[in-house]
Amino acid sequence: MKINIEKHQDEQEIYVSVSGEIDAYTAPKLREELLPFSEGKGKSITVNLKDVSYMDSTGLGVFVGLFKQLVKNEGELKLVELSDRLIRLFELTGLSKIMNISEVRGR
Repeated sequence: MKINIEKHQDEQEIYVSVSGEIDAYTAPKLREELLPFSEGKGKSITVNLKDVSYMDSTGLGVFVGLFKQLVKNEGELKLVELSDRLIRLFELTGLSKIMNISEVRGR
């Protein structure tokens, strides 16, 4: 199980591409890479999940924690290019109603 995380950022916007599987084994690495970006005021993080083949509840937990931290700091989280499978996962948990989630690249 492997995860690859690529990051690009400017002063207020961070763009992250994730590929591989997000599960109990890889989620801590993802959390470690993403959470520091949520610490500043008004940050916007866009996470492209196009190449994520699998995500479990641990992965969802990473995004919930990131979302909460960003909202607390007046920031924004956008999840883009989700597969139908990932969109369904966010819909089943009700997270699609509170998070900015899109099938298309929303940069």
